[in-house]
Amino acid sequence: MLLFTPGPTPVPQNVRNAMSDETMHHRTPEFEAIFENTRKHLFKLFKTDEVVMIASSGTGAMEAAVINLCKNTLLSVNSGKFGERFGKIATAHGLKNIEIKNEWNTPVSVEAVVNAVKANADIDAIAVQISESAGGLRHPVEEIAKAVKAINPKIMIIADGITAVGVEPIAVNHIDCLIAGSQKALMLPPGLAILGLSNAAIETIGSGVGYYLNLASEIKKQKQNTTAYTAATTLIIGLLEVLETVEADGGIENLYAQTAKRADAVSSALEAIGLHIYPSTPAKSMSTIDDENAAEIRNLLKTDFEVNVAGGQDHLKGKIFRINQMGLISNYEMAWVVNAVELCLAKLGRRAYDGTANKIFNEITFGIGK
Repeated sequence: MLLFTPGPTPVPQNVRNAMSDETMHHRTPEFEAIFENTRKHLFKLFKTDEVVMIASSGTGAMEAAVINLCKNTLLSVNSGKFGERFGKIATAHGLKNIEIKNEWNTPVSVEAVVNAVKANADIDAIAVQISESAGGLRHPVEEIAKAVKAINPKIMIIADGITAVGVEPIAVNHIDCLIAGSQKALMLPPGLAILGLSNAAIETIGSGVGYYLNLASEIKKQKQNTTAYTAATTLIIGLLEVLETVEADGGIENLYAQTAKRADAVSSALEAIGLHIYPSTPAKSMSTIDDENAAEIRNLLKTDFEVNVAGGQDHLKGKIFRINQMGLISNYEMAWVVNAVELCLAKLGRRAYDGTANKIFNEITFGIGK
């Protein structure tokens, strides 16, 4: 079965091998050396002033960011399940939350955020997804951050990059906290989250908030190449292997270029066979299709062609399907996925199979046949 869900993503064999070695104690010089090397790679990836790894899902990092960086009022952008989650985290901790809500295919506008900031002087942090994976949407986060900082540089910008870090370049000039999760473009099992922090964020954190998710405690310890509490040793070993693999395969810029080309090739191939891209500003992390037969297509992909893609949640359940573009994906596997989608349409009597999807995919991927 080909796993093409936008998280968890497939874990490469060499990474599985690296994680299968004997268990290592986290309070040893051997592991501290691995931790130090991993941090060096993460600084190259995030391009932030500090990086912190915590043993949690991405939601744990979202919560850590909100409670440590927001003291009064959070402005949360809700264009999907995960944007909604930021607001729920804020209210769960007794913080005020102002929400900008759109349909799941609609990005927030810079103007809407600016207007909200100007109208609410208590806003001291903004939380927004770079890639909102509920609908495969890309928000204009960098532009938002720049505009907000021009109004009030003390407002903390929290950017959920869980399906963006490792997918595309992210300008962090005006971002204070950039979040990533292990099970997405970092090609690991779930359980490790990473936060890239600005110096302004570190100053705002101060002595930190909370206990386990106190970022001040982690910053202090991780500068010493250890963690405040038990480290996710196996996942960090795997992360180092991932980052070294990416570097050996042409570096992160090469991975960005491959991902962008693949996303374009898949979307173009699917549109060529009559399918519709759901979000108005698609993220590069996944290709999201809205279709009246979405549930049937997803089921056929799994049962007849051994391809597992993700469906939709809440009001989009049965109405969309999402194909992962994150990580190191072989062209022959991706070619099979688009071919399988076209075969599904033929099985449903929607169109006669003629190989159009593969033809378009190959033309864009290999630059031939045009």
